[in-house]
Amino acid sequence: MNSQDLRGKFLQFFKDKSHSVISSASLVPENDPTVLFTTAGMHPLVPYLMGEKHPAGIRLADAQKCIRTDDIDEVGDKIHHTFFEMLGNWSLGDYFKKEAIEWSFEFLTGKNWLNISIERLAVSVFAGDDDAPFDQESFDLWLKLGISENRIAKLPKKNNWWGPAGETGPCGSDTEMFIWAGSSEAPVNFQESCDDPNWVELWNDVFMQYNKVRIHDPEFSFQYKFEKLTQHNVDTGMGLERTLAVMNGFDDNYRTDLFWPIILEIEKLTSLEYGDKTDEEYIADDKQCWVDVRKQFRIIADHVKAAAFAINDGVLPSNKGAGYIVRRLIRRAVVKGHELKINQNFTAKLAEKVFEIYDGIYFTPLNTRHSEQSEESHRTTGSFAGVQDNRKEMILSELEKEETKFRRTLKDGLKLLSNQKEITGEILFNLYQSFGLPIEIATEEAKNQGIELSNLAIEQFGNLLKAHQELSRTASAGMFKGGLSEAGEITTKYHTATHLLLAALRQVLGGNVFQKGSNITAERMRFDFSYPDKMTAEQLREVKEIVNQKIEEDLPVQLEEMSFDEAKASGAMGVFESKYGDKVKVYSINSFSREMCGGPHVSHTGELGHFKIVKEEASSAGVRRIKAILE
Repeated sequence: MNSQDLRGKFLQFFKDKSHSVISSASLVPENDPTVLFTTAGMHPLVPYLMGEKHPAGIRLADAQKCIRTDDIDEVGDKIHHTFFEMLGNWSLGDYFKKEAIEWSFEFLTGKNWLNISIERLAVSVFAGDDDAPFDQESFDLWLKLGISENRIAKLPKKNNWWGPAGETGPCGSDTEMFIWAGSSEAPVNFQESCDDPNWVELWNDVFMQYNKVRIHDPEFSFQYKFEKLTQHNVDTGMGLERTLAVMNGFDDNYRTDLFWPIILEIEKLTSLEYGDKTDEEYIADDKQCWVDVRKQFRIIADHVKAAAFAINDGVLPSNKGAGYIVRRLIRRAVVKGHELKINQNFTAKLAEKVFEIYDGIYFTPLNTRHSEQSEESHRTTGSFAGVQDNRKEMILSELEKEETKFRRTLKDGLKLLSNQKEITGEILFNLYQSFGLPIEIATEEAKNQGIELSNLAIEQFGNLLKAHQELSRTASAGMFKGGLSEAGEITTKYHTATHLLLAALRQVLGGNVFQKGSNITAERMRFDFSYPDKMTAEQLREVKEIVNQKIEEDLPVQLEEMSFDEAKASGAMGVFESKYGDKVKVYSINSFSREMCGGPHVSHTGELGHFKIVKEEASSAGVRRIKAILE
């Protein structure tokens, strides 16, 4: 079974169960300022889990692109990835536990689907605590389907509770499905053996019954409570990479067709082999060096793929935010390549293998040129759907530029190292922080120069690195304060304000202005648009006045649902239509603005307050950026 087979089977199964198949949302969250990337299948659908109506209906299925940055340092083993796909089916206030569990079981064991023997399966359910009771209903449903009581583990919240995506928001108990991947017979009692690594989690059915909210407590500043949601939802997730490996009898996700072409290309670049033995077999043969080489292969393959997908969704390498993550991924891949003696640029070459793997799924063929029809679609809707070949060339260009720049930086770091008579922990940390030079390479180069690193220097480096990582974690934690439901009111206002801003820009600058992207936090809005020149002070003043005039007029914001073709024919603009399949939402503000959009909106423009442009600057070639606030 290859990746297209598994992805296709999953989506077809739920299409047969009256689910609308929707496209993957962007890796850049549209409606949530609290996180850098889309981290789970539920993330883009949070507004609909909270009760907003989805244009595709109340039963949905998708394959969602995700990036998780907390796993970067763990990448290198057989199962961790930065970029991955989550297969999911959704009930927005429709079916609940019974249908979700029965359909999960049918897809896993059905002869026309995955055809897994029930003897290899085990499940877990929520054991219950002070916040929510034991999930008796799920327990009974599994028994009825034929799972023996010994194969049903009752586990606490850390195992069987999901969400919220941020600090607050929708959440609930879950039931998880596992398959025995060991060579021996599966243990009889899952409660006792659930920590055995041979039990591989395949699927997670989340039952969203609660909303986690923050409450003020005079003694503890803030506490949390779980309120029952008015709408019960189902959110399921099946990791494509992990499930594909299990279905092909691999204990290593990197042997599937989602990675293997990249691995083979790294073999060509290094003249090394990934090898046929398992990591455990190499260790038993006292060949740890082969495990280390394989780890470097995996890091390179994972990081180049994740960087390519992030750039594809508009995140360019930089020194802050999501761009810093992309830069870190590229640089870590280059460092691992350096360790494998790859002395020429290689990330763009590997990205071409990524394009081949996802050909027809997320990328069009590299030599496919966009037609006049797709170019016209781009001009009239602002959509990038017809020009993916241009984005692909942009990905290759960005990887090449970033790798070239980092190789110069790496060279400078090594040169600085060679001028040191004594290497302290502070020097090692400066080389790491300023030049991206890992301590392993610094140690190796120092040894080549006849300099032996002292234990004290290594210890000092470790302490400085630990303090730096703790500071980074503290800063990152700030991204997660609140969550969408808490920041919802102000971000909803900013989301509506972008519609007014785009319409005003087109009125002042002309009809060739299209939205190129936006980023919204609870403090400000950032809006990118196509325009070749710096705006004049007079143009900025005029745009600001138009927006504030429309706010003062207190115009109604009206919602219509229609097909994508109908929306285009009606003159609606949009950049996010590919997320929602055939049906889209169109928001109109009188005759002033008409856009396809999936985000939350106010009901009248008078709710927005006063609009103020803080800054106008260049974003990239032919693209300008406006930063604005509502006062």
